[in-house]
Parts: sequence; structure tokens; C-alpha cells
Amino acid sequence: MPRTPSLEGKELIAYLRSAYAIRERCMQLFVLATEDKLPNFGCDLMQLDKVADYVISVMRGEYPNFDIPFHSRWRHFEAGGVRRLTQLDEMLVGMTPLQKAMAKFDLAIISVLLDAGAGNSWGYYEHETNLGFRRSEGLAVASFRMFCQGAFSSDQKQPLQADAQKLQLLTEEELADGFQVNAENPLVGVSGRLKLLQKLGQALVSSPDLFGEVNPRPGNMVNYLMGKSENQAFRKVAVLRIAATTVFDAVLEGLSDIWSGRVEVAGVNLGDVWFHPAISDDNLVPFHKLSQWLTYSLLEPLQELGLEITNLDALTGLPEYRNGGLCLDLGLIKVKDSQILRSPHLVSSEVIVEWRALTVILLDCIAVRVREKLGMSAKELPLVKILQGGTWTAGRKIAAELRTGGVPPIQIESDGTVF
Repeated sequence: MPRTPSLEGKELIAYLRSAYAIRERCMQLFVLATEDKLPNFGCDLMQLDKVADYVISVMRGEYPNFDIPFHSRWRHFEAGGVRRLTQLDEMLVGMTPLQKAMAKFDLAIISVLLDAGAGNSWGYYEHETNLGFRRSEGLAVASFRMFCQGAFSSDQKQPLQADAQKLQLLTEEELADGFQVNAENPLVGVSGRLKLLQKLGQALVSSPDLFGEVNPRPGNMVNYLMGKSENQAFRKVAVLRIAATTVFDAVLEGLSDIWSGRVEVAGVNLGDVWFHPAISDDNLVPFHKLSQWLTYSLLEPLQELGLEITNLDALTGLPEYRNGGLCLDLGLIKVKDSQILRSPHLVSSEVIVEWRALTVILLDCIAVRVREKLGMSAKELPLVKILQGGTWTAGRKIAAELRTGGVPPIQIESDGTVF
């Protein structure tokens, strides 16, 4: 049993679970980089205009009218131009709006947790369309098909759900079969992904306030968040509003126990938080990449329920290899030793922690410069849309131009739970 955190421990935990802490701690490393005081990387902000122009060109190509959706898992579900979300909506016909939102929460949470890097050798063949996919799109389509087939439900009469009972009993064979894994098609971190889902099943049971007492499901978080929304009058019309940070807080509170082998404070698992000796006080740098990616992915089902999302830009950009690769490939981040590019690194290494921290702050810088060049405000073009339009796609594009297979510039030893 985890120890009850002291007041000091509780304050530190609350701080390290905040988007504010992500920016503040990453900024410490960013300042050191601009002063050429980091061991592995420097920053060349003279390249910012070039990067912003590149991102804008990608945005114009992807979204000519700048009607850009949020950067979320829902984009990947339509990989290959297939209208899978329309198919899902057709399968959900007959449900109430709340039930539909719960089903979409189930799908998004499962799929995002399975979204860590697939490696360079894995691919997924979708029998329904005769299309093949790799990396994040492949993981999305595979998890979508598994969900639609009832792979995460213990109730054959209610296949379109994920529940605690089934997740805890899920086997590696079931997961490997769903992802078409074999000796010729290896997927990085299958056992890590399985443990994550099994631990999710346990977390659902242990947090009934978030996930329900009867048939605990990730989707029951919808009810919890509806209770956290604010009913405000706007032009004499009642508007339900919820802050993006409120959703983020619920994600971290409900899912923190699922991460294995991570930093703990007073017995509480911090999740995507890592050490770097240059950080003042406790040497800890939070990122919460998957949790923020998940938060972005839960906002759309809430919008479909009629909720207005506020405080969007309080969340940060996602420190993963596409956004980080963009900064590195276009010269915003400078490698001090080329050996860094030749050998893989652990997620916990100083190299990866620095790379991710610089990426968080540089994404903010890119966003500001992109808006300036387009004459748009943060409300018109929030960070979550710049990521989609945007930096993530640009990172993939430049990687494909520079390296066979579009692999990231830095290789990461993944356990299937971070990238």
C-alpha cells in the first residue's frame, strides 16, 4: 500500500502533475541550452523563422483554409482517408449522447495508452480496407479494430466498451494477435503495453469516484467531468464550460498508478517524470506526454456533449520524437556530440530528458512565431491546432526527407509506455 503523502509531499506531487511545472522545469534546461551550458545540446534561435515558415507551409498544404482540428488520437483513426469515425458513429446508433461519449472515452484512453513507439519493423494490415499502416497510425487502426470487435469488453452483449474485468484478464497472446505481431512483424514493448492495460484495469477498480463502482470503465470519467463543468450564462444562454487543465488533472489522478518503475514521492507514482542534475531543488523534470496527448483526445467527445473547452494553451506541446525531431532536423536544437545520433538512448537518459525539455519550450516559441507570421491570435490558433497542422506533421515530413523510412534523428530504447 502506498504511504499517505505528507503535506510537503502532497504539494510537490500536485506541482509536478501540473502543466505549469512542465514549462517551468523545461525552461530551466532551455535557458542553460541558450547559454551553452547543457552537456548534450545547444539552441540556435536564429533558426526560428525558418522553422516557423516550414511549419506554415505544411499547415497550408494540410489545411488550406486553416480549419484545423485538435491534435488528438481521433485524427489517426481516419488514416488512409477511411471514415472509421463515421463507422463508429453508425455502430453507436441507439445510445444516448452520454453513452456515446463514454464509449469514445473508452476507445481513446485504450488507444492512446497503446500508442507508444512501434519501432521501425512493425506494420498493421487492415483486412477491412486492404490497407497497410505503420507507427502511430498502425497502432491507432489496430486498437480501433480491436475495440470494435469487443476485445476490451467482458460483456459480449456490450462490445463497444472497455472495462476493468476484461483489461485485468487480457493476455499477451490476445494483444499480440490483435496487433498482428509475429517473428516477422515484431512490435516494440508488447509486454509493457499489456502491463499498462492490466494496470489500467486495476486503477479503474481503485478509483470508483472517477470510474464508477459498478462495471468500472474509463468512459465513466465523462460523468465525473460533467460534475466538474461550470454552467455559465453567455448572452442569456446557458453554456457548460470545462477547463482543459481540469481534464488533465483527472487523467493524472486516475491513471498515475499504471506506470511501472517510475519516480515516486511519498509512495505516489509520478508517471512521466525524470531526473536531470541541472534542475534546481529535486532534479525532477515532468513531461506527462501520453497524459496530455490523452487529454487532447478526450476534449472532442466532451465538445460533442456540448461542453466548451477553456484554458487550452495551459497544456504544453508534446515532447515526442516528431516534434523533437523537427527541432533537431531544422537546426533549432544542436547536438554537441554526433555520437548521440548513432546509438539508442534510454528514456531516462540525460540526452532524452534534455531533448524533450527543449522541445516543450521550442514548441511554444514556434507557436508564437507562427501566429505572428499569420496575424492570428492564440484563441484563433491554439497550440493544440499548431501541433496538428503543424509541427507533428512537419516533423514526420522532414524525417522522411532526410532518412530512409522517416526514422527519428535520435533512437530511443522504448519499453512501450512513453513514446
